[in-house]
Amino acid sequence: MNAPRPAEQTAAPAPARAKAAPAPLAGAPSVRAGTEDPGRRERLLGLVQRQGVLAVLLAVILVASLLYPSFATLDNARGVTVQASFLAIVALGMTLVIITGGIDLSVGSVFALGGVLAAWASPWGLLPALLVPLLVCGGIGLVNGLLIGRAGLAPFIVTLATLLGARGLLLAFTDEGATTYLVPKDSAFSWLGGGTVWGFGVPLFLALALFGGGGLLLQRTPFGQGLFAVGGSSDAATLMGLPVARTKVLVYTLSGLLAGFAGALNAARLHSGVTILGVGMELDAISAVVIGGTLLIGGAGSVSGTLWGVLLLAVIQNLINQIGSLNSSYQSVVSGGFLVVVVVAQRYLARGRRST
Repeated sequence: MNAPRPAEQTAAPAPARAKAAPAPLAGAPSVRAGTEDPGRRERLLGLVQRQGVLAVLLAVILVASLLYPSFATLDNARGVTVQASFLAIVALGMTLVIITGGIDLSVGSVFALGGVLAAWASPWGLLPALLVPLLVCGGIGLVNGLLIGRAGLAPFIVTLATLLGARGLLLAFTDEGATTYLVPKDSAFSWLGGGTVWGFGVPLFLALALFGGGGLLLQRTPFGQGLFAVGGSSDAATLMGLPVARTKVLVYTLSGLLAGFAGALNAARLHSGVTILGVGMELDAISAVVIGGTLLIGGAGSVSGTLWGVLLLAVIQNLINQIGSLNSSYQSVVSGGFLVVVVVAQRYLARGRRST
């Protein structure tokens, strides 16, 4: 008997088709609709990380205004903002450095050196008083950038060395602090530090202009976006074709320029180059940047958050002065407490964003 051809083979009976599931009732909530949108949660956590310090700043201002009527005065606001302007300019450069995953410990010494050099050059006019500190302090920042970006040395070690070097250069230039250079009080350079516009000090408007430029640099230019990429992962940024070494050189140079410029403005305000200034200023700048939401590990941050962080530290200092029974050393205690809280909060916020 011949075997049947494949076309004549009988197939096994097909199983009965399952009945279609009933359609959900109208208006019944779906499981997906009840779950939280991961993207929305990540955006919310990112907003809290970047701008949460603004809410804290407004709360402190509100409480201080209710407790101390002299705090909520225009004269007090003028004093607080002008005093905060110099730290803000230094912290702006520190923000760019930390976003790339680095650190700059030399800004305090560079700030003091810039003030002395500006006072020394001020008798020759406005341009020498600005150009001399910018060239020298920018050169120190350039050295930092070359050693870190090109030679691959650790930022902590390099900037610690330039901190000591800039302070030593300052002492040598002033005969161990025995020589104090004065700024002519009727000069245009003096007006940059002590002049007023609409009742507020000129340094405040210069700081705001620099922060506006810094914000545009970070958010609207390829260079600014490259800073976040370098801070996120230098290896990945290199594979993407970004000039990692050149980026680091530029940010450290900018940090030195801004620190020197802030020192020059402070000398114009004080009408002299004071050698003892700037000690510990690098720690205040780092605190303001971190409190403002910039991650110490790099890759995330904003200049607006740094501005709120600087103002928060300035308001705390002013509030301590309003109390009267506390000395200025309590500012370090309060600032340190804020810093610990912010770092812990950043850790949990970053963990929450990774889990989305």
